[in-house]
Amino acid sequence: MTAIDMAITTATHIGDEELPWADAGDNIRLKVLHVREQEGLWVIRNEFGPGVRVQKHFHTGPVFGITTSGAWGYLEYDYMNRAGSYLYEPAHSVHSLYTPDDNTEVTDVTFVMYGCNLNLDEDGNVESVTDGPGVLAAYYMMLEAQGHPRPDGILVD
Repeated sequence: MTAIDMAITTATHIGDEELPWADAGDNIRLKVLHVREQEGLWVIRNEFGPGVRVQKHFHTGPVFGITTSGAWGYLEYDYMNRAGSYLYEPAHSVHSLYTPDDNTEVTDVTFVMYGCNLNLDEDGNVESVTDGPGVLAAYYMMLEAQGHPRPDGILVD
């Protein structure tokens, strides 16, 4: 018997309606889908309105992004992510996410991340750190402040 034969696997489904959006301010909404602290994995879904600017940050691990609507990019690069775009960012990438001021629809992006984000000030110094457990705690606090109960559907392991 192989390790695969011995493994007990169960697929887990999370319906869109099972996780409420948390208003994170600055025209950003957030859902946390999965946090696996031991692996440094965190999966989030963001909605960005027009004109969003996210602080420049350094990724300690790789990031995978799938865009389902709208448009967004990095101030440091020329390309624009649009519906259907897939983006891979290697560990140690540094950039500042933005959405165009003239976006005509909400930008919806799912990010799969490993490690943490080191949020940088204008001189490149680390100002704060964002990771999966921290984002999950913030998500719960935002939901509570916005009158939503803590959802059961988030994968936390």
